[in-house]
Amino acid sequence: MKIKSILMASALAGVAGAALAESHGGQEVVMMSWGGAYGKSQEEAYNKPFTAETGIPVTMVDADNPATPLKAQVEAGNVSIDVADVEFSDAVRLCDEGLLEEIDPSILPPAPDGTPAAEDFIDGAIQDCAVANIVWSTVMAYNADAFTTAPDSIDDFFNLDEFPGKRGLRKTAKATLEMALMADGVPAGEVYDVLETEEGIDRAFAKLDTIKDSIVWWEAGAQPPQLLADGEVTMSTAYNGRIFNAAVAEGQPLEIVWDGQILDFDLFVIPKGAPHKDAAMQYIAFATDTQRLADQAKWISYGPARKSSGALVGLYQDGKTEMAPHMPTAAANLENALVNNFEFWVDMDAELNERFNAWLAQ
Repeated sequence: MKIKSILMASALAGVAGAALAESHGGQEVVMMSWGGAYGKSQEEAYNKPFTAETGIPVTMVDADNPATPLKAQVEAGNVSIDVADVEFSDAVRLCDEGLLEEIDPSILPPAPDGTPAAEDFIDGAIQDCAVANIVWSTVMAYNADAFTTAPDSIDDFFNLDEFPGKRGLRKTAKATLEMALMADGVPAGEVYDVLETEEGIDRAFAKLDTIKDSIVWWEAGAQPPQLLADGEVTMSTAYNGRIFNAAVAEGQPLEIVWDGQILDFDLFVIPKGAPHKDAAMQYIAFATDTQRLADQAKWISYGPARKSSGALVGLYQDGKTEMAPHMPTAAANLENALVNNFEFWVDMDAELNERFNAWLAQ
């Protein structure tokens, strides 16, 4: 039902965008992303400037995970979106399955000093069918009003005696299993070596067993800040930018614990059969230039995927909050960080989520 609803929303967005596109030679871009503060950052940094410069309208469509409706649309032969924002492992998997258009990196603009895009993007940010825009992370966050002593490590997430209360976790194996292992004493650099073994998988689930009765599961990025603010949970995993927005923009008493964060990319892709492929290519080239990626950081605390954008990151939209310390890539936040092993999840996603769903049902 959820996929059906998203497909219907996509189709309606396409109809609305088509009316706007009539006066622009039929060109438009229907862009599917994750909504919330993240979608707002893309609207302000990418979409409005793109339309102002090109005259091509951009219609936003939200999804809990854009990879799911994208796959459904392409396989059904009924594609209504032109660009989607997806996680790295999904981008690689969808490309391998032939569901995405290839993107020629020569269309990407160079850095302001002339450095070619291929050298200016962070390693791994340009793939055959995808171009990264942000570096983000899954973090542990807590409601400061819930504790007299603040938690300061991933271990504390699993310590119900010293830090009582419900825990929020994303309803998926990815990131959940890695955090469980780090909390169980596995160094960040060894997590995937351990998780590649049956014993390691058992160990991760055994750690999750210790808090299973206290878990509130979430699926959409907007849920953890709300669960924390409402007091339904005292700690939750979350996307770092969503917690930043809730704390800085909305004044909620939420804090991030960077220990055990898991770094990831989000990338732009074009579904095979996109109705406005040329406009989609133009949009991606525009949205991933140096200035646009730096501009997004005015709206949310995700790091730009281009090296040349870093020096242009300044203040939040409030005109007073320095964004650099809030980035997952800030040196102080990387002391015990894990970089998502994209290849591991391309290979193991189906198997581990099947095991995860079976565990949930027990």
